[in-house]
Amino acid sequence: MGVAARLRRGPVEDAWRTFAPEPGSRDGPLPAHLVGLTVVTGMVDAFSYLGLGHVFVANMTGNVVFVGFSLAGAPGFSLWASLAAIGAFSAGAVAGGRIGAGIATHRGRLLAASAAVESAIVLTAFIIAAVVGPPFAGGSRATLIVLLGVALGIQNATARRLAVPDLTTTVLTLTLTGISADSRIAGGRESKVGRRALSIVSMFLGGLIGAIVVRGSSPALALAIAAALLAFLAASAWARSRTSTGWSTPR
Repeated sequence: MGVAARLRRGPVEDAWRTFAPEPGSRDGPLPAHLVGLTVVTGMVDAFSYLGLGHVFVANMTGNVVFVGFSLAGAPGFSLWASLAAIGAFSAGAVAGGRIGAGIATHRGRLLAASAAVESAIVLTAFIIAAVVGPPFAGGSRATLIVLLGVALGIQNATARRLAVPDLTTTVLTLTLTGISADSRIAGGRESKVGRRALSIVSMFLGGLIGAIVVRGSSPALALAIAAALLAFLAASAWARSRTSTGWSTPR
């Protein structure tokens, strides 16, 4: 689709086409799946921040800032936890890169494989969290941070390789910037507010649902829901990738 056609779209149609792409769409069903992964990000980060003590497993910008807070002696932050999350996320990104290199010719199969691996890791974290129970401390806390950091590193590496515009599944700073800087008020021509707003809303909903569950009677349930959603996305991506079409070709 050309720029002129995209400019004629309103925000509602732009968002709708994320879930119901037009025939011949460059990214096919990938955007809808990445919206689902963004919900997972919100849920898992809600569990890590609220359940594991002021540490993110997906938002590495926050962890870098937390390292500074810890070194400055700010209460409530753990230097080792933030560094462990950064290290685990980086290791997961390496693993995600290897998965992408091994399935470089079909974006649908890449998404299916990485989501399946991520689901298995998050499910393992759920089992540990359910057996140990809150409050998580010592070895159990470290294990959960590492497992979830690896899982989200894989997810982010995969999203980067898929290269679907405006759907990184984690980083919203550039998304918010794009909505404002590319708007007509700012002199831009194509803010794509519909799809970008979907990314923000999906992260919000994931965080909201995750926080409600974590603050309830069973914090580990947030991980079970995330693992189930990942398994569904993996199965859906695999079903859609049985045939090679234009959207499956790497960008």
